[in-house]
Amino acid sequence: MYSSPAAGKGARSKSNTPFQRVKSDQIVFTDERLKDMSYDAKSGAGDWGAKASADLIVTRGKGFTKEKNKKKRGSYRGGEIDVYGSQ
Repeated sequence: MYSSPAAGKGARSKSNTPFQRVKSDQIVFTDERLKDMSYDAKSGAGDWGAKASADLIVTRGKGFTKEKNKKKRGSYRGGEIDVYGSQ
């Protein structure tokens, strides 16, 4: 016998609240430095990374990938790249 999808196990509720896997009001930070995940809050932020962050921070959604790839195609004009350093 046929049953409608809404009648089954996956029926949606009538509320208009978006799905959230992690509830923002229930988060407890053990270290206050973890609240700010921006590039500017990172210790040791450099010149080249700061410029890239300033250019890309305003870009959201699909446009971010396009802008990022445009930056990668351009010639590098920053300082020395530390390939052995880690943050």
